[in-house]
Amino acid sequence: MGTHVYWLFFFVLLYWGYCITIGITGYLKAKKGTDYFIAGRQLNVWVFVLAATATSFSGWTFVGHPALMWRDGLPYGYASFYVLTIPITGVFFLKRQWLMGKRYGFVTPGEMYSAYMGGEAIRILTVIVALFFSIPYLGIQLRASGVLFNVLTDGMFSVNVGMWLLAVVVLLYVALGGLRSVAYVDTAQCILLWSGIIALGFIGASFAGGYEGLTSKFGDVVAWFNSGGDKAAIPSWADPEAATVFLEKGKKLIGITPLGVTNKVAVPGVIQFVPAGAMAKGGTWTGIMILTYMFALMGIHSSPAFSMWAFANKNPKPFPLQQVWASTAGIGFALIIFTTLQSMSGWVLSFMPSANGAGTVLPVAELISSGGNSLVPYLIWLMKDTAPFAVGILAICALAAMQSTGAAYMSTASGMLTRDIVKRYIKKDMTETQQTTWGRITVLIVVGSALIFATLVPGAIVMLGAFATSFGFMMYVPLIATLYWPWLTRQGVVAGLICGMFAVFLTFRFDLGLPWGYNPLTIFAAGWGILFNLPIAILVSFFTQPDKAEQDRKMEYHSFLRTHASLAPEKRHLIKWGWIITCAWYFFAIGPGCVIGNTIFGDPSKPATWINGMPSIWIWQIIFWILGIAMMWFLAYKLEMSTNITSDFEALKHDIYEEEPAVTEGSSRGQSGV
Repeated sequence: MGTHVYWLFFFVLLYWGYCITIGITGYLKAKKGTDYFIAGRQLNVWVFVLAATATSFSGWTFVGHPALMWRDGLPYGYASFYVLTIPITGVFFLKRQWLMGKRYGFVTPGEMYSAYMGGEAIRILTVIVALFFSIPYLGIQLRASGVLFNVLTDGMFSVNVGMWLLAVVVLLYVALGGLRSVAYVDTAQCILLWSGIIALGFIGASFAGGYEGLTSKFGDVVAWFNSGGDKAAIPSWADPEAATVFLEKGKKLIGITPLGVTNKVAVPGVIQFVPAGAMAKGGTWTGIMILTYMFALMGIHSSPAFSMWAFANKNPKPFPLQQVWASTAGIGFALIIFTTLQSMSGWVLSFMPSANGAGTVLPVAELISSGGNSLVPYLIWLMKDTAPFAVGILAICALAAMQSTGAAYMSTASGMLTRDIVKRYIKKDMTETQQTTWGRITVLIVVGSALIFATLVPGAIVMLGAFATSFGFMMYVPLIATLYWPWLTRQGVVAGLICGMFAVFLTFRFDLGLPWGYNPLTIFAAGWGILFNLPIAILVSFFTQPDKAEQDRKMEYHSFLRTHASLAPEKRHLIKWGWIITCAWYFFAIGPGCVIGNTIFGDPSKPATWINGMPSIWIWQIIFWILGIAMMWFLAYKLEMSTNITSDFEALKHDIYEEEPAVTEGSSRGQSGV
């Protein structure tokens, strides 16, 4: 057993001790249902900023994102823009949800939708979406932690054993302290996530000979791939045996696009018409595929879980800090620069001979067989001889990333099961103490389901992560109806949501034998879902408009929101610029217009001419990341979509669920916590 394994155990035990300590602290404070499920609506500013960021960017960001960029090339690097498209959903909805929760005492989104729309179907659908979202997504994080533990302990623990052991600790601190414990643990996990991604980028570049050595050798690999894998074009510095293994087992990864260059540095067009069962030429990441895939990732902040994060805050003050600076700027810096370096170094190091002459620095055969999923564990593993303590630290960074999201979805799913199902239909006289007890029971149910699922169908669990986020994106329509557009009716929203969920299911990557296959026209399932969801919601709403009394009841909610969340009249002319800027950014940054980035800053077929060794597509991504920060600032601050409120309002008692007295400070200012 190597020295790095001892360091790994030391840091894991230290990390576990921290998590359990926070769990016990949360347990002592969780006296009521609102304390347990939404931290008593008292999360402070920086706890939310860091915790919500950690929850948004999971172990999939840490391990799976560089793996897919290695496998599919820099076109998949456009997915790094989820540092913007995830929190932009929060810009649209979080402030208004906070206002609704604080005014009416909502704890779960099911309560909010049901109270506003006046029906139970939307409550049940919300819980279904939450479970479809939480269980697969949680399963991904837990299984990924088991895989990491297996690699870094040199196989001492099997994947399943490692997964179950690591899950016990997460279960303990979540079940003990609820969302408050999740949030405080997540603050440390956010820092570890960010630091780990940057460190691994440096490690990969360092082993490849520094930035210049890495980009030079990556250009050589691209030139070889552009030749279609011609043996005569193998780079002179590459290990011939590794190159032969690659050509035997992984040549399909070269992926020549319609431009005649490898998909490692070029998007394969705007859209492709692909017969069922066939593969898109040069890979699936067309401009329209990238756009609709980002729709799916927008489902993270529109999922029911994040509604509960909105309800848990003292006030909206932390929202723009998290959305613009922590997420778009901070995590964006890590992903756009350092995750790209990780993926590039993966290709270089898998062909580069090791210093001791025993094979290559990274094993190309294992990378191919894992689809790149072993890239990050192997980059960590590189430090086992030169700095074994770093293996332990980086392993904790990875585990923190994996557990941050999982813990949040455990907590929020248990809240919805307890209040929207058990308290609503089974035990209506449930006391506050019983709510926390049932919350802990339902946490166990959610975690157990995720573990069983991840154990029995390990191959499907990763695929279902994108399925889960696509379901989360379907909640855009209920949010739009509740927070912006009173014309949408309950019947329309329910019909649209059901049809959207079916559209996601029928176009996702399931082997259903359907004539259109999966992701028809290289449009991701989330894109098809919203194409059915919103139009059907509008059509059904047209025929089901309520009577005046019902419309007046709904307008009470909208009048309240317009009073406290609308832009001042003298600034309303800026709204059109918000639409123009946002649509233009989506089109050129992650939509059909991103194909311009293939060639505008250099010919992808001639790596020797690249500016500073950077392919054109990477420069385009960096530019639009910087422009994206400016866009987010404009929406969150200039249009005041996420800024704190300055007007007064009274928090009311929610007459169905709240046993404790409503907040009675009277007409209190939003910035003081109402």
